[in-house]
Amino acid sequence: MKGLGGVLTLAVVLGGAAFAQEAALPAGSYALDPYHSTLRFSVSHLGFSDYVMSFDRFEADLELDPAAPGGAALSVTVDPSSLDVPAPPEGFMGELMGESWLNVAAHPEITFVSTAVEMTGDKTATVTGDLTLLGVTKPVVLEVTFNGGYAGHPFDPNARVGFSGTGSFSRSDFGMGFGVPAPGTTMGVGDMVSVEIEAEFTGPALEETQDQD
Repeated sequence: MKGLGGVLTLAVVLGGAAFAQEAALPAGSYALDPYHSTLRFSVSHLGFSDYVMSFDRFEADLELDPAAPGGAALSVTVDPSSLDVPAPPEGFMGELMGESWLNVAAHPEITFVSTAVEMTGDKTATVTGDLTLLGVTKPVVLEVTFNGGYAGHPFDPNARVGFSGTGSFSRSDFGMGFGVPAPGTTMGVGDMVSVEIEAEFTGPALEETQDQD
């Protein structure tokens, strides 16, 4: 939901000066590879465990110039009706889709749009963006690691980059206060949502990059 960013991750987002070390990564538009990306989140359940869920359908677009990664722009859209819950009890999914939680009938999308990228290391960055959930928009911060990339391969003829990202936000800040424990207790579902993103993006075709040389 990170952040969903994202998304929410996903994520998911950008690397750093390490882009210069990757083989001829081209500037341009990159799109999320849904087959190699995951968007997970967790909340505390009664303080006894972290309950982990995920979204199965989300899209992301990344505008990236490896020579200036701080100027990258990320946009993510998550389908909340694609929520994936392990072994849900009878009626549970309907409750989660309802007004007390995701309210998908009124709010069929969760979005994250980056507003700033700050490089924190050769392969790390802090990505700040606007998360819109249940019609409420607030800033959320993601910590992102650039995992690598290439300009393309004969068996994968497009540029490819990969990222890992984490973040967190208070669900009650977005109007989802149902079940939040009373102050000083853990009896309920935690207010803090932790987000984990693994994302690969594909970019300009290898042939296009070679033609520019």
